[in-house]
Amino acid sequence: MKEAMMDWDEAQRRPVEAFKQDLTALSIDELQARITALEEEIVRVRTELEVKRAHEQAASAIFKS
Repeated sequence: MKEAMMDWDEAQRRPVEAFKQDLTALSIDELQARITALEEEIVRVRTELEVKRAHEQAASAIFKS
């Protein structure tokens, strides 16, 4: 039986549903802390995105020359 090959990007995907938690039971302080944590995560993700784009551009430049 042949196993289906999984694309690397597919293997690395994480469910976004983790961010869809019910917020009604959280206090104002907990909500503020969550916002702070999410903002920090956004910065971290954007930084990694920039690194990956730079690598992609560098690789493209090598193969185009």
